[in-house]
Amino acid sequence: MRALAIVHQTDAGPGVFAEEMRERGVELDQWLLSERGTGPPREIADYDAVLTFGGAMHADQEDRHPWLRFEKDFLAAMLDDGMPLLAVCLGTQLLADAAGGVARRLEEPEIGWFDVEVTGEGSADPVIGQLAPSFTAFQWHSYEGVPPDGTAILARTEACTQAYRIGERAWGIQFHAEVTAFDLGHWIEDYDSDEDAVRIGVDPEALCTETEAKITEWNRLGRKLCGRFLDAIA
Repeated sequence: MRALAIVHQTDAGPGVFAEEMRERGVELDQWLLSERGTGPPREIADYDAVLTFGGAMHADQEDRHPWLRFEKDFLAAMLDDGMPLLAVCLGTQLLADAAGGVARRLEEPEIGWFDVEVTGEGSADPVIGQLAPSFTAFQWHSYEGVPPDGTAILARTEACTQAYRIGERAWGIQFHAEVTAFDLGHWIEDYDSDEDAVRIGVDPEALCTETEAKITEWNRLGRKLCGRFLDAIA
């Protein structure tokens, strides 16, 4: 199997998903889409799956990041072609938009560890189902992806949809199941570059302490989630 990871910034890549893929013998290419003039390493037809990840930019900032419009169009084409997809955070917002839904700002961001409830439909899903009835997830987002009517909603918090499935081969997850301890440490260290994190009063020391206690199990969960995605599309 060969997969393509769309990356928007270097500290928000495939993380532990890449570790799981490597262990399973999956060949993973990375495409830093935010760099102007770059294309994927291979023809899209050479890939068996596409994954798209997070970033500090927002899904409606096409004036600042024109490539966002390109990615939405690209993901729409992948949906039309039946390409297996797994989208994370910013990626899941772009996928929702590409599918005919919308990406919009939350009343309050979710930054830190939050309880997530798996829906009845989610409990039967091949990727999310094993997380039922609930789990604690790491989040860092100010927007949500609202998929179109008819989408299978798999998990929620009080604030927004946390996982959905479009058709049988495209998943979006809002939580950061992929993030490594190293990258997450960098996000927390650099929290004051995020105006929303500053506005809601994120305590970096408390968040770091909580993360140290939870990250090992979280990374194990992330690898298993990626593995279930690979199994589902095999």
